[in-house]
Amino acid sequence: MAQTGQVLDVLHRAGNVHDSKGAVEYVTTCVKSIRERLPLARLEVRMDSAFFSDAMVQCLEKLGVEYTISVPFERFVLLKERIEKRLLWWQVPGSGGSSQYFESRWKPQSWAKKSRFIFIRNTVAVQNKGPIQLDLFEPVQQGHEFKVIVTNKTTAAGKVARFHEGRGYQEKIYGELKNQAQMGYVPARRLVANKVYLLCSLLAHNLSRELQMQIQEPVRGTTQKRTVKWVFEGLDTLRRTIIARAGRLTRPQGKLTLTLNANPTVQNALLRLLQA
Repeated sequence: MAQTGQVLDVLHRAGNVHDSKGAVEYVTTCVKSIRERLPLARLEVRMDSAFFSDAMVQCLEKLGVEYTISVPFERFVLLKERIEKRLLWWQVPGSGGSSQYFESRWKPQSWAKKSRFIFIRNTVAVQNKGPIQLDLFEPVQQGHEFKVIVTNKTTAAGKVARFHEGRGYQEKIYGELKNQAQMGYVPARRLVANKVYLLCSLLAHNLSRELQMQIQEPVRGTTQKRTVKWVFEGLDTLRRTIIARAGRLTRPQGKLTLTLNANPTVQNALLRLLQA
């Protein structure tokens, strides 16, 4: 969930299965579950190119979900030709001229109907892979990176692009789950044991986010990239500063007391938590 960085649900399956296998049924289950609890909520999803298919697009439109999906345009000769032959590119507002776009209604031959495709190119510095030069000034060649997005959003192309670029934070969450919640660790050779371990890791992540949201106010509203509204500490930081600390529980004069080593940073953090 973009605004909190929490995991809504998880589908546990073998590692040798393509991401798209069973994805339509899984997405349908998730959306219907949310609709039961929040019937008036506006739902948005953003997906990578593994989920690009007519079945997924039709599913999301039928469910009334706004979506952006990366297009593996290298597989479609007609899309590559459109990019190569395009002469007029419009500047993406706020990009400083480094990003341009155009859009078109198009569909692959096997699809049922046309959809909105947004073509984006970003100006980048091309890496010089030649021999190292010791000149004081070295010319830098400019090139372009291209990406294509299919969407049913009706907002301006620049806003659609920024919304889709917000997927980067999702990848950051996956990395945090692997490094700090040990989601990438396989503890057993039994399927059920691995499922339980994975769910425990995800619950620990979600719980840490939920508790932090309880003690602080959001620092931002909903942005175009759907950035998280709170500033969160990672599980590793919480583990080092609060959980895995040496201390003693004693009862001087019958009052339960926790004694820790003198550390102003930890003291301020704990007092802030207790006051909240």
